[in-house]
Amino acid sequence: MIELEDSYTYEFQFSQQDVNRFADVSGDHNPIHLDEEFASHTIFKKPIIHGFLSGSIFSKVFGTLFPGQGTIYKKQDMEFKRPMYVDVAYEALFRVTHIDREKHEAVVETIIRDKQRKKVTIQGEAILVHHKKI
Repeated sequence: MIELEDSYTYEFQFSQQDVNRFADVSGDHNPIHLDEEFASHTIFKKPIIHGFLSGSIFSKVFGTLFPGQGTIYKKQDMEFKRPMYVDVAYEALFRVTHIDREKHEAVVETIIRDKQRKKVTIQGEAILVHHKKI
């Protein structure tokens, strides 16, 4: 059973190959993600990772690690605060902020930050349902 204030941290990074595969699967071939020359003329100066590729880490963790298999991902809000780049170490932080045992629901704060600089890149909140762990 998860409890109020339970937390979990997951470290990860994405490669350019991951970004390219996400572009193919999603159909989002915006050159800001794929073309170094194009990106060099933007405010970011180099290609950035798709926001939803970055946020997909939340789904991975909820469905496989915390709280794990059997989790139903009911809702997610995300604020993209800073760009994310390939081959940079990030950490996803999770903290349970509310539990409704009758509904088997939990509200979980979701944050991604640059592991070295500790700057938040994505901040949000998820609602999960799990009939055995909540």
